[in-house]
Amino acid sequence: MIFHPPGKGIVRFTFFFILSTLPSFLLAQTRPRENGVRFGVLPTGRLNAITDVKGLKVGHFTKVEGENIRTGVTAILPHGGNLFQEKVPGAIFVGNGFGKLAGVTQVQELGTIESPIILTNTLSVAAGIEGAVRFSLAQPGNESAQSVNALVGETNDGYLNDIRGMHISPEEVIQTIESAEAGPVLEGNVGAGTGTVCFGWKGGIGTSSRTLPESLGGYTVGVLVQTNFGGNLQISGVPVGEKLGKYPFKDALQKSDGSCMIVVATDAPVLERNLKRMAQRAMMGLAKTGGIASNGSGDYVIAFSTHEGLRIPHSNPSQKLLKAEFLANDDMTALFLAVIEATEEAIVNSLFAAETMTGKDGHQVEALPKQEVLDWIKDNK
Repeated sequence: MIFHPPGKGIVRFTFFFILSTLPSFLLAQTRPRENGVRFGVLPTGRLNAITDVKGLKVGHFTKVEGENIRTGVTAILPHGGNLFQEKVPGAIFVGNGFGKLAGVTQVQELGTIESPIILTNTLSVAAGIEGAVRFSLAQPGNESAQSVNALVGETNDGYLNDIRGMHISPEEVIQTIESAEAGPVLEGNVGAGTGTVCFGWKGGIGTSSRTLPESLGGYTVGVLVQTNFGGNLQISGVPVGEKLGKYPFKDALQKSDGSCMIVVATDAPVLERNLKRMAQRAMMGLAKTGGIASNGSGDYVIAFSTHEGLRIPHSNPSQKLLKAEFLANDDMTALFLAVIEATEEAIVNSLFAAETMTGKDGHQVEALPKQEVLDWIKDNK
């Protein structure tokens, strides 16, 4: 099958393929918002995606081969320039630390992000590091670099994927970075979400955004999630997990106890301290969906600002002061709300976009029964 997206080159859908973005009309068919479900009070951005944050790019690499390989890579680029030379302020919040987030300590120490953010499966973190490092070293201007802090997160897709085979290569990570584009972001069984499970149903990649009114700065907040965790699913106040018989201490936790990666982006002028406060609020969005950050779940939030006035140069003359203008603490509340709402919606979007998948050893994870859920939500209004 060959698909020709408008304005794009040919994208080949085979058992081994790369995907980055697709037209918005394809996304709207499965998103809950287009079916009358609302999340909070703030308006979304134009695409209701993390790429509503201007300059940000997302790439997916999806690897489906034979009966047992169901995995992939997702790359998030805060801007399209040289991240190593123009670092962005960043922060990380650990909701539950049962995971392998490479590069976390340097971000916590220095408050900057200097490489593409890579999401993949647990045992492919090493490939993610090598791919991100090789990509960064090859960029013009980085010829003398001898250290790159690659930021690589993961969830464990071992129920559907032959994770021990470590089927992701550094070259595929580089391809994912190079394929990253602005525009609509494909959700569901793609990229790092190819083999994931959420609340006992098929999980995947999800995204959402919020735009503040001009009176509150007019800033945009975008969220992208890789969902692979358990709990008692709730959507728009409806206890979906209980109604469908999938909730903790039944089979949902056994299949879904495996982490959630949350990436929060904003164009607001926010430095690392308040970015961490924004990252903390993402866990509130996860909780609104019924996630419980269980013992075996690695729940991490990576937050950054793309505001050009806050870029940190790699090389700065000795004793030359850096100057920046940034929001006061009292102006953060609306951004906190934006993170909570966008995180909640991104998680639910990942479930609505995901499709039933059969993988390793014949394991099958079904898609959320969307129409049934939508009928319950409609009856609950």
